[in-house]
Amino acid sequence: MPKRKTKIDTRQMSLFDVLKQVAESQPTQTREGEMDIANSLRVALIEAIKTCPLSRHQIAGEMSHLLGVEVTKTTIDAWTAESKDRHRVPAEYLPAFCRATGSSEPIRLLVERGGMFAMPGPEALRAEIQKYDEQERKARAEKRKRLKYLEDMES
Repeated sequence: MPKRKTKIDTRQMSLFDVLKQVAESQPTQTREGEMDIANSLRVALIEAIKTCPLSRHQIAGEMSHLLGVEVTKTTIDAWTAESKDRHRVPAEYLPAFCRATGSSEPIRLLVERGGMFAMPGPEALRAEIQKYDEQERKARAEKRKRLKYLEDMES
């Protein structure tokens, strides 16, 4: 049975076109408090802990190991408790928290609120390769146009 070729919709926007469109649609006016993500970050931490197979003690132990600074279960509890709004996770601890829990959501939340996008290493590389593929296709199309124009000029 012959392989069926998949048609590629050339009208579909590339990842980079989408990112550009999102960047252009960012409002220039800001609202007071719109960057306050304390509650969203707390929820992201809670969800990361819930989906992690490790206990809070184990997460604290892994973070302590990764940071070289003692992090306790009580500290993690304070970061996630709604009643302890003065206890916030330090930004420099987030990479260790994400590695320990296996969730990139807390960092993704911070990055996206800052108007950027975060992608895991392999996905970022795939996006870069896709960009080069698109540039190559565009260059080939331009070359074909010029060859056609040259052919028309010589006829």
